[in-house]
Amino acid sequence: MSASLLHLRLRPRLLPALAAVFLAGTLACAPAQARDRDNCKKDQDCARAALMQGEIRPLSAVLGVVRDKVPGDIIEIELDRDDGIWIYEVKVLPPSGHRKKLEIDARTLEILKIK
Repeated sequence: MSASLLHLRLRPRLLPALAAVFLAGTLACAPAQARDRDNCKKDQDCARAALMQGEIRPLSAVLGVVRDKVPGDIIEIELDRDDGIWIYEVKVLPPSGHRKKLEIDARTLEILKIK
């Protein structure tokens, strides 16, 4: 039997096997990526992963929401995860001088609290 004929006979059997190996490898990596996101070594790595996965909106969008709601200087921004929900905490110093703190859902940009 020639090498090219052997190659043609093995191909139909080989493709499903290769597809199964590829699929198994892909599925095995998904939990590892989720674990990495939950146990990030650096905050910026967690934030970048959350942004890339669509779990949070970019900072530029958050700043637009804050500026529309509370005029003043933004003096501090934090990104925290509380009970599995990403929340931006933004502190603003308005012209009145009384600092305001906004809590914003990082995915929807809904303002949850203004203190």
